[in-house]
Amino acid sequence: MQARFQTGHPSSSERCNWGGRRQALLTPQEEIEFLRPWAEQARQAGLLVLSPIRVALALRVGHPVKASVVWRLLARHGWRKVAPDTKHPKNDPKVMKAWKKNFPKCWLPCSARTS
Repeated sequence: MQARFQTGHPSSSERCNWGGRRQALLTPQEEIEFLRPWAEQARQAGLLVLSPIRVALALRVGHPVKASVVWRLLARHGWRKVAPDTKHPKNDPKVMKAWKKNFPKCWLPCSARTS
């Protein structure tokens, strides 16, 4: 029975690999063409937002797409997510230093502070 099963199927050297883009929304060339205007916009502005790309991709393929699909599309073409800066742009070191100096050393209930 095992011999019949094994002879009915191709050997491991004859099997095709199942990897690849069987469920791709666009071909690799179409993806490059789709991202070309966004690349120009990124060069000019220095920043892109995911939501307009997602809407444009949904219009291109004809059905809604999840954000993860767009992230994977961008990752395939070498784009990366840039993390925000570690401090707020309106940060004022003088105000922070003054707040640290006047910070209460012990916490009291609200009723104890008013009296």
